[in-house]
Amino acid sequence: MSASSGSRAAVLAGLGTWLPPRLVTNEELAERLDVTDEWIRSRTGITQRYMAEPGMATSDLAVEAGRRALASAGTDRVDAVVVATNTPDYPTPPTATDVATRLGQPCVGAFDLTSACSSFVYGLTVSASLVAAGTVDSVLYIGADTWTCRADPGDPRSYVLFGDGAGAVVLRAGHPDEPGSLGAFHLGSDGRGRELSIIRAGGSRQLLSGKPPAEADHYFSMNGKAIFKHAVLRMAETTRTVLDSAGWRLDQLDWLVCHQANRRIVTGVAAELGLPVERCVCNIDRVANTVSASIPLALADAVAAGSLRPGHRVVIVAFGGGLTWGGTALRWPEIELAED
Repeated sequence: MSASSGSRAAVLAGLGTWLPPRLVTNEELAERLDVTDEWIRSRTGITQRYMAEPGMATSDLAVEAGRRALASAGTDRVDAVVVATNTPDYPTPPTATDVATRLGQPCVGAFDLTSACSSFVYGLTVSASLVAAGTVDSVLYIGADTWTCRADPGDPRSYVLFGDGAGAVVLRAGHPDEPGSLGAFHLGSDGRGRELSIIRAGGSRQLLSGKPPAEADHYFSMNGKAIFKHAVLRMAETTRTVLDSAGWRLDQLDWLVCHQANRRIVTGVAAELGLPVERCVCNIDRVANTVSASIPLALADAVAAGSLRPGHRVVIVAFGGGLTWGGTALRWPEIELAED
């Protein structure tokens, strides 16, 4: 599926991220969860993460990332605001409307989107398609999650995996041959795997069941071994599909940017593809799994480090609960990150 139509396409014009100020090290969690720093590192590749303070909400992170993305793009106006999140401020209204108003965009179209850890790719596809179709000329698209409030604080296997954060991009109307032009999207899902990654309480199935939920049902649960296998195979498969759509060979790819779920998953995808792991962007050691925010955070880190440069061929790919997966390809444009 392509987001470009004729001579019009969505072009990446700005990038911004934000992490809450509270830094939580492995040592802090290890003491509480009766594990060790080495145990966490060896299973996940994570050394630290950032967590939202009490009283902070997903919208607070989204606003800060959105402000930086607008500054990066050199604009203060967009035609729509889209927020990908699995931890909205409220079940209703949508988080995006509050974010848009706080960013000085009070009357634009605004909506939320959720697709577990694939949310950023799914929302990028939708946002780019709005621009490519001519529905709008620009979109502020934000991926933000405070997933640590959904992780079971008593389960070391899952709690250590997650951090909170937000990442945003500005898309503008442009031409398919421009650097930053988005296209060659691929999306997929398989609902047969819904039980592999799930929060059982809080939705209509539980609320209308007539039965009170167990305490554990309020928290995220996952079959780690099954998710690992599906994630590696689906992200590798999607990468090949996106490369074919873009007309690129694997050896022409400069960077593969996977959803940052677990370092072993990233290295597994690289091995499945036969791609040197050195060509995979990976920042999970510093921020953990930030769900909808992980891909823009990884992109921004690579730009800041000087490793991701204009003209580089980039494939973005994600996998999440549902099961869901997706990817896209672009040539990296000239992007200046905004100063804090």
